[in-house]
Amino acid sequence: MIFDLDGVVYRGAEAIPGAVGLIGWLHERDILVRYATNNSMSSPEAYVHRLAGLGIDARADEIVTSTSATIGYLQRHEPGVRRVLAAGAPGMTAELHRAGFETTAAQDAVPDVYDGGPLDERYDAVVAGLDQESSYRRIAAAATAIREGARFIATNADLRYPTRRGFLPGAGSIVAAIRAAAGDVEPLVIGKPGPAMFAETLEGAGIGSEEAIVVGDNPDADIVAAHRSGVFSILVLTGVADEEMLPLLAGERRPDVVAGGPPELRELLGAWLS
Repeated sequence: MIFDLDGVVYRGAEAIPGAVGLIGWLHERDILVRYATNNSMSSPEAYVHRLAGLGIDARADEIVTSTSATIGYLQRHEPGVRRVLAAGAPGMTAELHRAGFETTAAQDAVPDVYDGGPLDERYDAVVAGLDQESSYRRIAAAATAIREGARFIATNADLRYPTRRGFLPGAGSIVAAIRAAAGDVEPLVIGKPGPAMFAETLEGAGIGSEEAIVVGDNPDADIVAAHRSGVFSILVLTGVADEEMLPLLAGERRPDVVAGGPPELRELLGAWLS
């Protein structure tokens, strides 16, 4: 079982009702549980700590973030990328640095970006992710680096993400601003709905796509990515999607199964496993 996190396991600091019990129930039955999140702000180790605070046992190697998936992609497919401008949260910047990239945070890229001049350094790639401290300066630095030839890579393109009080801007909002400022340059998106995150998750678990189930709340990210990865998908109505949206879902956005939330999902799984 591959779970998204935001809107599926928790919203903000609170667990989705029934999620902790569902995951414990799966562990008791020796069913492999993995987590794949488009959120790029924290490391897998930080998510281990966050899940532990909710009462869920997890290991860092069970969690794939859009940042860790981006690092894996760069290491395998872009060996020439060494100097990276990071337009994202400190956690994303730190992960890129730990992975061996010469990483500069966007706000530190140039003393004064407002004069429209070139950056002090050339960068091989700009990696953009969710940044709750985003500013004109950071967007300007990232866009300038792209115009000067840096590859434009987005950890994910979610326009919004759910919290317990509603939706906040997602990484896609930051990416869209950088894209526009860079001259409408299309980014390479690593996270969902692309298949890279699920491919890395399946490889790490040592299972094939036909043996897995994805549980997500976002038809445009989780469900599309599941289709593109050949994985059975379950949409839960605890985050981005609600019942009013269901008649509009078609093609890759249409899940194999819909469940209201963890309690209903547990009933479905129980029937399948009996």
